[in-house]
Amino acid sequence: QVQLVESGGGLVQAGGSLRLSCAASGRNFRINDMGWYHQAPGKQRELVATITRGGYTNYLDSVKGRFTVSRDNAKNTVYLQMNSLKPEDTAVYYCYADIETYDSGTYNRRDYWGQGTQVTVSS
Repeated sequence: QVQLVESGGGLVQAGGSLRLSCAASGRNFRINDMGWYHQAPGKQRELVATITRGGYTNYLDSVKGRFTVSRDNAKNTVYLQMNSLKPEDTAVYYCYADIETYDSGTYNRRDYWGQGTQVTVSS
């Protein structure tokens, strides 16, 4: 069984920075794309940033130039560096990973999710 565990998040003033981390653990797995979604109260979950295994990145337009997604494949970890934070960035942030698993000869591939971490930006 693969698990994603997030850390980071919290309360910060507008203009400040936060760094989120998300580490995958388990046995017999391979991670493809990783990334981050956020969900604000009353809104749908929205893709914030993605990064391929080779390091190609893509961002939501509203965070371009402020957020940076990165990963350490040796540590099975994805990061989200958030700078110049705005009140509208307030949301619960969820990491995800597209993971292939091999369990007792059975192959499977699906998205796994972190538990979510609250980011609150005060004005």
